[in-house]
Amino acid sequence: MSEQETLDLNPYFFNIITMFASSAWCQLGKIANPVNGKLEKDLHGAKATIDMLIMLRDKTNGNLTKKEEEMLTSTISNLQINYADEAAKPETKIEEKIDDKTKEKK
Repeated sequence: MSEQETLDLNPYFFNIITMFASSAWCQLGKIANPVNGKLEKDLHGAKATIDMLIMLRDKTNGNLTKKEEEMLTSTISNLQINYADEAAKPETKIEEKIDDKTKEKK
């Protein structure tokens, strides 16, 4: 990233977007929970987190640099696509899928 690009992206804004995105990815079951190392799915929590990012986008409309706006918009889009994918799947526990894969290897 060039110095100008760094100035166009507030590090605090970057961190808050990254924090919300990481939480949403965990809630979608796409990355492991950093506390217990397990994949867990909480679609209601993921939807709430995505909604908070949308609210943040709406409230900051017109006050973001181009880089900040692009980052926020792409983060929301990626999360929404993955949320829709996960919501369309039949409900099964991720831990059950992991246990089944472990059994297959034995």
